[in-house]
Amino acid sequence: MTTTITLSSDDYQALLSEQQRLANQLRLVTVERDLLKERMNAFLHRLHAAKSEARANPAQRDLFLNEAEALAPKGAPVAEETTPETLEVAGHNRKKRGRKPLNPHLPREIVRHELAEAERVCTHDGARLVEIGAEISEQLDIVPQQIRVIQHHRIKYACPCCDDSIRVTPAPARIIPKGLLTEAALAWIVTAKYQDSLPLYRQAALLSRFGGDLSRTTLAASMVRVGQAVQPIINLLRDHLLEA
Repeated sequence: MTTTITLSSDDYQALLSEQQRLANQLRLVTVERDLLKERMNAFLHRLHAAKSEARANPAQRDLFLNEAEALAPKGAPVAEETTPETLEVAGHNRKKRGRKPLNPHLPREIVRHELAEAERVCTHDGARLVEIGAEISEQLDIVPQQIRVIQHHRIKYACPCCDDSIRVTPAPARIIPKGLLTEAALAWIVTAKYQDSLPLYRQAALLSRFGGDLSRTTLAASMVRVGQAVQPIINLLRDHLLEA
C-alpha cells in the first residue's frame, strides 16, 4: 500500500534547509575529527621520539656524534659538490664531473686579495705592474645566528609656547601588543618548531648561546599568542572548506 504525503512549498523548503544544515554540520564534525586525529598522531609521535631519545643506547649516541665520520668516504679528501659536465669523446659523450656552482641568488661579499706594494714591480724591467683582472673563486659562508635588539624611539612633540599640547608618535602595530619579540623573531620560532622540529627548550638553549636570554616559558607564551592572532585566518579556511 502506497501512502502519498503532500507537502506545501514552505514545508518543502524547510526540509531542504534542514538537509543543508545537517550536511554542513556533518562536514564540520568530519573536519574537527580529522584535526583531532592529526593532533593525537603528532602528540604520539613526540611522545615516542622523547622516549626513544631517552633510552638511546651508547652505540646510537656515538653514531649521532660521529655522523660526519660515519658518512664520509673512507680515505677520501674533503669532497666538493659537483655537477656533471659533458665531455665529447670519439663516438659518444662522456660525463665529466665539475664543481657545482653556488646559488647565484645568494648575496655576495667581495674580498680583494692584492699583492704588496713591493711585489707590484716587474722583475724583468722594473716597470710598475698594472691591474688587468682577477681570478675569482667562491666559497659558501655561513653567518652564525645573529640576535639584536630593536629599540623603538617614539618621538614626543610639544608646543614651545605652552604646556597644553604634547603629542607622542603612536606605537607601530604588532601581533603581540607590548610583546618582547619582533614579528620576524616570532616567525623564526614558529618555523623552527613546526618546520624544523626544534623543541622550545632547545630553541632557548640555542638563543642563549648568542646572547638571547629567553626562557622556555616566554617562548611558549609567545607561541600561544601567535596562535590566537592567526585563529581568524584558520576560521576563514575552515569556512571555505565547508562551503566547498
